[in-house]
Amino acid sequence: MGVLDGLRARLDRLLAEHTRSDPRAVAAGLREAVIEARAAVAGMRDLLERSQRELGVERKAHEDAERRGRLARDIGDQETAQLADVYVGKHAGRVELLERKIAVQQDELQLAQRELEQMTSDFRAAQAGGAQMREVQERAWRDIEAAGGTRPELDLQGELLKAQADRKLHEAAVEAQLAHLKKQLGKDRG
Repeated sequence: MGVLDGLRARLDRLLAEHTRSDPRAVAAGLREAVIEARAAVAGMRDLLERSQRELGVERKAHEDAERRGRLARDIGDQETAQLADVYVGKHAGRVELLERKIAVQQDELQLAQRELEQMTSDFRAAQAGGAQMREVQERAWRDIEAAGGTRPELDLQGELLKAQADRKLHEAAVEAQLAHLKKQLGKDRG
């Protein structure tokens, strides 16, 4: 299972839920997915670099063990030579393991980068679709305005009338509450 599989599954659910209903939600979900994927790819690069550094250390340790074994054999120290051979084997096994690990990490990184490129492409397409939708909406509003209508956010007269009506309702509520309080006080005094 790849690093981005969970992210891809969430993205697929988002697209299934919102594709027809809300293109902006799709674009926002894709944007989040791209950000998370970029972070995941950066993390994968860091892990690969760490493994490569470990491999360098192990190769150096392997070379040192081989050199010590040769030197020990040259001076006739069989005990040190045998111990060096043990370490040569251990380091050789670790080098082999790290080389395989790095190969897998490189493959995973390449796969994740391709998925990130696809997500980025999908996000750009969703943004372009959103821009097209905004243009369609803008044309529709221009048609409505040409026919004598107004946009709610540009209808200052309508907003003023609404504010006046709200204020009158508020004043009437205050007057009713005041009348009720006066009536209550009149009962308490009488």
